[in-house]
Amino acid sequence: MTAILAILEQRDGALRKGAPELLAAARQLADAAGATVDAIVFGAADMAGLDGLGAAGADRVLTATHADFAQYCPDGIVATVAALAGGYRAILTAATATGKDLAPRIAARIGAPCGMDVTGLALQGDVIRVTRPVYAGKAIQTVDLAGTAVIAVRPGAIAATAAGKAGAMSAVEVPAFTRRLTVREVRAPEQATVDVAEARVVVAGGRGLGDPKHFALLEELAAVFGGDAAVGASRAVVDAGWIGHGHQVGQTGKTVAPELYFAIGVSGAIQHLAGMRTAKTIVAINRDKDAPIFKVADYGIVGDLFEVMPALTEAVKKARG
Repeated sequence: MTAILAILEQRDGALRKGAPELLAAARQLADAAGATVDAIVFGAADMAGLDGLGAAGADRVLTATHADFAQYCPDGIVATVAALAGGYRAILTAATATGKDLAPRIAARIGAPCGMDVTGLALQGDVIRVTRPVYAGKAIQTVDLAGTAVIAVRPGAIAATAAGKAGAMSAVEVPAFTRRLTVREVRAPEQATVDVAEARVVVAGGRGLGDPKHFALLEELAAVFGGDAAVGASRAVVDAGWIGHGHQVGQTGKTVAPELYFAIGVSGAIQHLAGMRTAKTIVAINRDKDAPIFKVADYGIVGDLFEVMPALTEAVKKARG
C-alpha cells in the first residue's frame, strides 16, 4: 500500500471545483508516508481539465470510462475502486452529497474503516488520525483508522496547494457490475448561481430579513465578489418558502467552509452553526446582541441590517475598486 487514491467528481464532463482541495489532502498524507497520489475520474467519455491535476498534487491521473457513468453510478464506481483498493493506503472522497454516499459503500465493500466529514488528517505511525466535528460542531472527535482507510473530507477544510507535478494519464478497466440504481431525472437548480457548497464567499440570510424580497440585499453584496460568491440561507427561511433548499446551510442543508461567510439576520441556531462554523472568517449582522451567531463570529455588527447592508456593500465595492 504505497499510494493514496483521490476520487474526483465531475459534472457534465468538467471537474468539480473542490478537486484541488481533495488532492491537497491526499498529497499531505502521501508526503508523510513517502507515497504517491493517484486521482481517479469516472465518466462516459473524455473529460476536460484533467491535464491540470498534476499541478494540483496528482502523480498519476486514472480515467474510468463507461456508458453508465454519464450519470451517477455508485455500483460501477464502487466496483472499480474495490478492484483497485489493494494498492492504496487511503481512499479519499469529498464530503459532498455524492462523496458521502460513496465513502460508506466503498468501505463496506472492501471491509475498511471509514471517516466521514473529516476536517483534518495526519499519518500517526501505522494509523491515519482524522478529526471531525460532532454534536452539531460543538466538539471535535479524533479517530484512528488502521489499514486501508476510506475518508470523506469536508470541502474547504484543507486548502489547495500547488505541487507542480507532471500527472501522467492512465486508463483503468471497469470490472463487470450490476447496476441497481438508475437515475431517472436530473433537475437543474432553480437559479443559475454558484453552488453554495463550492463558493469562496457565502452571504447567508435568516428570519431577520423579514421578507423574501430582502434577499436582494444579499444578492447585491454577493455580486460584488463576482463568480465565487453565493447566497445562503437558514432552515427557517427555506421552510417558509422564501428561497430554495439548494441555498440552505446547516445540519439538514449543506455544509460549507468558505473563506468568508456573512450571516445576515441569522440568529445562529445550533443546526445552522453545524454547517458553517468552519468558515475561515465569519461576519455577523444582527440587531440582537445576544444572538448565538456572535459566539462564533470573527466580526460582529449589532444593528439594523437594513441600514448596515447598503453601507457594507458600498464599502466592499470601494475596497475592491
